[in-house]
Amino acid sequence: MKLHFEDNLDYQLDAIRAVTDIFKGQERNASLFSVSKTYAKGMIESDKGIGNRLELLDDELQENLNDIQLRNGLRPTDSLTSGDFTVEMETGTGKTYVYLRTIFELNKRYGFTKFVIVVPSVAIKEGVYKTLQITRDHFENLYPESKGYDYFSYDSSKMGQVRNFATSPNVQIMVVTVGAIHKKDVNNLYKESEKTGGDKPIDLVKATHPVIIVDEPQSVDGGLKGQGKKALESMNPLCTLRYSATHVDKHHMVYRLDAVDAYEKQLVKQIEVASLEIDGGYNKPYVKLISTQNKGGVISAKIEVHIQSGKSVRPQIITVQDGDDLEQETGRAIYENFRIGTINCGKGNQSIELSVPNGEHVLYPDDEIGGVNQDDIKRLMIRRTIKEHLDKELRFAALGHRVKVLSLFFIDKVEFYRQYDEDGNEIQGKYAKIFEEEYRKLAHSDDYRTLFEGIDLESDASEVHNGYFSIDKKGKLTDTAENNQTNRDNAERAYNLIMRDKEKLLSFTSKLKFIFSHSALREGWDNPNVFQICVLRDMGTELARRQSIGRGLRLCVNQDGQRLRGFDVNTLTVIANESYEQFAETLQKEIEEDAGIRFGIVEKHQFANIPVQGADGELHPLGFKKSEELWHILKEKEFIDKNGKVQDTLRTALKEKTLELPEEFKPELDAISSVLRKLAGRLDIKNADDRITVKPNKERLLSPEFQELWERIKHKTTYRVDFDNEKLIQDCAKSILEGPPITKTRARFRNANLAIGEGGIETDEKAVSQYTTINESDIELPDILTDLQDKTQLTRKSIVRILTSCRRLNDFKRNPQEFIQLAAEAINRTKRLALVEGIKYRRIGDEYYYAQELFEKEELTGYLKNTVEVQKSVYERVVYDSAGVEQQFAQALEKNESVKVYAKLPGWFKVPTPLGTYNPDWAVLVEEDGHEKLYLVVETKGSLWWDDLRHHEGAKIKCGKEHFAVLAEHADNPARFIKAKTVEDMLSYD
Repeated sequence: MKLHFEDNLDYQLDAIRAVTDIFKGQERNASLFSVSKTYAKGMIESDKGIGNRLELLDDELQENLNDIQLRNGLRPTDSLTSGDFTVEMETGTGKTYVYLRTIFELNKRYGFTKFVIVVPSVAIKEGVYKTLQITRDHFENLYPESKGYDYFSYDSSKMGQVRNFATSPNVQIMVVTVGAIHKKDVNNLYKESEKTGGDKPIDLVKATHPVIIVDEPQSVDGGLKGQGKKALESMNPLCTLRYSATHVDKHHMVYRLDAVDAYEKQLVKQIEVASLEIDGGYNKPYVKLISTQNKGGVISAKIEVHIQSGKSVRPQIITVQDGDDLEQETGRAIYENFRIGTINCGKGNQSIELSVPNGEHVLYPDDEIGGVNQDDIKRLMIRRTIKEHLDKELRFAALGHRVKVLSLFFIDKVEFYRQYDEDGNEIQGKYAKIFEEEYRKLAHSDDYRTLFEGIDLESDASEVHNGYFSIDKKGKLTDTAENNQTNRDNAERAYNLIMRDKEKLLSFTSKLKFIFSHSALREGWDNPNVFQICVLRDMGTELARRQSIGRGLRLCVNQDGQRLRGFDVNTLTVIANESYEQFAETLQKEIEEDAGIRFGIVEKHQFANIPVQGADGELHPLGFKKSEELWHILKEKEFIDKNGKVQDTLRTALKEKTLELPEEFKPELDAISSVLRKLAGRLDIKNADDRITVKPNKERLLSPEFQELWERIKHKTTYRVDFDNEKLIQDCAKSILEGPPITKTRARFRNANLAIGEGGIETDEKAVSQYTTINESDIELPDILTDLQDKTQLTRKSIVRILTSCRRLNDFKRNPQEFIQLAAEAINRTKRLALVEGIKYRRIGDEYYYAQELFEKEELTGYLKNTVEVQKSVYERVVYDSAGVEQQFAQALEKNESVKVYAKLPGWFKVPTPLGTYNPDWAVLVEEDGHEKLYLVVETKGSLWWDDLRHHEGAKIKCGKEHFAVLAEHADNPARFIKAKTVEDMLSYD
């Protein structure tokens, strides 16, 4: 098949024009120069060559630059400090096409003919060269005057190409890696050569004043004063055009299409994450090294372990030092005798020694021990990737989309996919075996029967997958590392194969659908029909989320090579072994760090390109000065802070459409609001400025009605508990027996879409899979008696009797940690029930009570958004926790004529219980028929569990009821303790 290139995409034309307009006013011309060799006696032999020539002055370039920046909504450059210009384009939006087409536009408008494309790696070099091959017909049709243009991949053994580059009158494009030009002492580019007439090839290049195009400059430069930057400057360029999605140094920005723009314009695929969630996999002591550091002379390591947090166990990253005891750090007996040893720091030398009961381990970053078997996890991820792949094939077939679906796996080591026996014959690694097993299982299922009619699944399973890795001289696959010439040669053999197959992979004629790679596809290879990316390795700094998803962001193409648009077709599914919330959070941080996008920040130039109608009736950009003026207005109104960070006041004004601006900006209010709305993000964040102090309503507080109510509820009590120890043991055993079933460790996938906006990355969960069991056969059973003793405070003798009576000890073998959690919760729940059933309250004297003056002395605070202004309460506002039950209850109390006075009881009003203090919700005085008064203490809850004494809160409510029952014994017409969801429930209480 042949790829079809679109020549009318607005955003690409804007990026091209942003560069070509830098030289506006330059006449079309060429420069002649001498290609010569100097002999010892001053003799010169020469012939003519052709180079680029710039006639514009710096002031003219500066004026052009500022016009471009204003047009594209970018901060204007104060002064022209170099000939470097930056174009930022998100991965997958056609950056390579844009800079190649810019070459021909520059030739068409100004006659420039000499161009050098500098890239950081062999992968990108081969990718650019492949693009030059497949776009020749396209560009020659668009630019017939450029027919006959030459391009070549720089090869130090073919210096004749460099001489031709210098002397040819046609457009010349040299593609070179920075590694081939930045070491003067070893590179042939800096040595005299007969093939260049005795000249140093670099001198010929310098004489042409080439337009240098840098692809991924953050990797080429090596910093502002790095070797790569110096090598670029040594070519004496007319200018340097820098293209990337993740610039570090942004020189004279002329165009920006960032991740947010690309997503909102649907120029890239929508991203969804299928996150693998492990349930109950805490039966082995797990340790994973994240990193080590030496900060201020203190050497430490960050490790991930399974921490006891309240009633549950969860993964957590903690900082440890030499000698730390992990049993103490985690609060779990399963880590007994796990101790941190020597910690090593430094680049490429990070490690920790870990002492364990049966020996020692040395862990390097991303190494781990314990936990769920990693091969089981990888199997689940491979299975899910195949399922997602087949689901998309089915869907595309049903919609009539002739689109080849591809899936990409990033793996830890080549040997896990491909190995070799003693005779050098290929044999499958474990990932290849797992893939074929899972592929055949799914292919045989009824769900995908229509996809495999008439296909031999035995042979098909081995033909649909392959690996792209570095290839050594013997043709064997090897791990990728471009750190020396041998490894670069190995990599180049792999890249040649990848690029040669790029178009073939898109065709139905190729059976290959699933691609395994170590790191050969990290950059420089973007196949538009990658719809699934499965990362069978940790997404750390080596293979970041943004880099990995970049391989699949391009919009897909059909069998005619035509690009299809819309998120309904273009969704990239990332299969990850972390939660989608964590994936989204880390992806947002990476975008902020890599691209410099400041989510939720209003920049001073943000409004500069908003169109306004001038006095001449024409539309003109608002301009930077007016944009900056508007920024200061937003700051003065406290819509943004001094750093431009959006405040909740702005979010509220946008939500309620109450944003007001000075008269001169009112015609552009809609456009300004649109810009701000993108930046504002969500509206549900509490603002510290909304915090208020709630004052007492003295008229109600000092009223006779409230004093009567208060007299009936103000007194304090104490309590004692009586229970039967034998009955407790039997009830605990019964509670364990009747508890929920214990499952083995299991896993499921949660799918969520990621929406990238200027306010940040938001997630939207759309599906949850069924659980899959993971069989763990090597679990060491922990000391259950010690563990339960710590969690329940019962004696070992009592625990033994409970466990032997519960008839569920086989469940302990099935999943030890889950059984311990179940048993601990069942025992503690039964203890709570016994405490409540045996509780006896006693009023402790007239002098012990809550003084009414506390309503004035103790400060009550809340936020405007969770308070409601009231009249009948002893406070001017009611502070509520629930916007449902409590807010509606307060509003109903205000409206009901029978309610004379009430109080939402503050936090200092507490009833003692063996489970902690209890704070009732409401005290209410109701007057019925004009004479009968009811004094009520009301508990309001929206859930159904409040009568269930097995729950902690339900048990405390029961204690509260007993407390008020004792107070009722000492009063005429006492306060009654009731439970109600609504005021109607309260008034109907019998």
